[in-house]
This record gives sequence, C-alpha cells and structure tokens, in this order.
Amino acid sequence: MSEMFTAIAEQVKEANPSIVFPEGTDERILEAAVRLKADGVLNPLLVGNTNEVRQKATDLGFDASRLTILDPETYEEFDELVEAFVERRKGKSTKEQAEEILKTPNYFGTMLVHVGKAAGLVSGAAHSTGDTVRPALQIIKTKEGVKKTSGVFVMAKNDERYIFGDCAINIAPDSNDLAEIAVEAAKTARVFGIDPKVAMLSFSTKGSAVSEETERVSEAVQIAKDKAPELVIDGEFQFDAAFVPSVAAKKAPDSPLKGEANTFVFPSLEAGNIGYKIAQRLGGYEAIGPILQGLNKPVNDLSRGCNVEDVYKLALITAMQSLQD
Repeated sequence: MSEMFTAIAEQVKEANPSIVFPEGTDERILEAAVRLKADGVLNPLLVGNTNEVRQKATDLGFDASRLTILDPETYEEFDELVEAFVERRKGKSTKEQAEEILKTPNYFGTMLVHVGKAAGLVSGAAHSTGDTVRPALQIIKTKEGVKKTSGVFVMAKNDERYIFGDCAINIAPDSNDLAEIAVEAAKTARVFGIDPKVAMLSFSTKGSAVSEETERVSEAVQIAKDKAPELVIDGEFQFDAAFVPSVAAKKAPDSPLKGEANTFVFPSLEAGNIGYKIAQRLGGYEAIGPILQGLNKPVNDLSRGCNVEDVYKLALITAMQSLQD
C-alpha cells in the first residue's frame, strides 16, 4: 500500500469508525472487510442475510466470525429506521412504503449512516452509481450551501497525487456548478494532504478563444473566488498551461498557479471521464474513486469492475472523510 494510504490508515485506526457495506455477499467486499477488521483500521458492517453472508465467506475460505452482519429483515431497530426515513422524506413516503424501501440494502445502509449507526457507506461493487447515489441524495442530502454532489478521483503515482473532478456525476455543469465543484474539490484535496491549487480547464487559456463554453468556465472562476476568497484558483486554462511551468510562463505569466496546479476541474462530465481514464491507462496513474463530495456524511461509489484493493482503499477514504466532519 502506498505511503498516502499508510498515513490515512494510521489516522483512521485511532478512531476506528464503522463503515457499512450494503453488498455483504460480494466476494470482493467480503475479502476487503475481513482484511479491514484484521488490520484493525475500521469496523466493517456488512448488510445481508446473516446465513448467506457467513456461508459465502466459508465457501471462499474467509473467517467472517469477527464481522458484524446486519440483516434488514431481522434488524432489531428497523422500526426506528422506518420512522426516521418517513420523517426525512417529509411525507413523500408512507410507513408501509418505507418498510419496503428499507429492505433494499443501499437504502438500509444509508439510513444507518443517517442515524449515526455508521460513519459512512461504500457501495457500487454490484450496483450502479445511481443505486448508490440516489439514497444518499434522498437521505443524507447535501451540505448547507451545496446544491449538488459531485464525484472526484485522486490520481496517484509514486509520491504524486492530483484531484480530477467532476468525473462521475454532473453531465453538463453550469458556472455555479463548476464553482461549487472547485470549492469542494479543494476541500477533498486537503483530506489527502494536498495544498490545493485549482485549475478550471477548457480548450482555451485566459481568453485565447472565446465561446459560450470558455466564458462559462471563466465565470465559474470568479464565482469560486467569491465563495472561497482564500482559494488559489484560476482559469480558464488548457491543461498544459495549468500543469507545465514553462508553458504557463508563456500563456499565463500573471497567473497565481504558475503551472503548478494539482486540482483540476473539467468543464463537463464527458471531458472529466475521458481525462481521468487517459491519465489512468496511458499515464499509469492509479484512479481512486469516484469520491462523492458535498454530502452531509460520506457515501462513496465503487466501480462494478473494482478489485479487493479498490474496496479496501475506498473504505479508508470514506473513514477519513468521516473524521473531517
């Protein structure tokens, strides 16, 4: 495990928060949960039928005897979760509807986070992003002053680490959305020990091209500065002008970034998704995430193509986020 995650594990270990995993019978989730428990870094809570989870663990050769397994069908405080859900949804769900909804693992797990039985949630190994995010938006909701959640990746290689966003949630963000993504991405950067220097990306650098797209990005820069005056942020920038000092000296000599940006906000989900995958596949960077930001409590989404190491690391990140609140 990299130096960054070793440091995160040490910080998390002292608090030993509980993280809920709604996909309790998934092989990757089970193996990661056993490792997390054995390493003593956090307390994994698996959602599922107790017998099925234990049998699956036995079939795989894992010792699940120390793991906590929570079954919505037999959970002793289920009625309390139902009442809390009805209250949270403010009349949008009846008690009977809530009882059915909360038998769904992701909703059940998210409610555990909402009522404080767990510090955060990790899902997505067997569910779509929508299945993970929807309960979070309905129950956890975004922080005061944040209108939308967004998804960022930590791009890591050796001792290098960068933040890329939004690469997971918002398809066509407007200026206000981009500004919000930038401010939240800077907060996420600090979680990972990165002193954020934020570049708002485009196909233009400081007016070298003028279009609705470039003006949307430059407007977002000003909005972000108003939201967070202390933040080092600039744009609009082409990637090379944001990242390469010699290029920055020619294209944007007066910018505070000086080609040393480490937190990158893409102008659209299309650009962000393509960008992080190019860095991952051609550049050899590890893509950690997507990490959801802007929520009241941490909920994070795995890729369905994830491996055990991805689960382990995202659980650490989720635990770390929970300590920041």
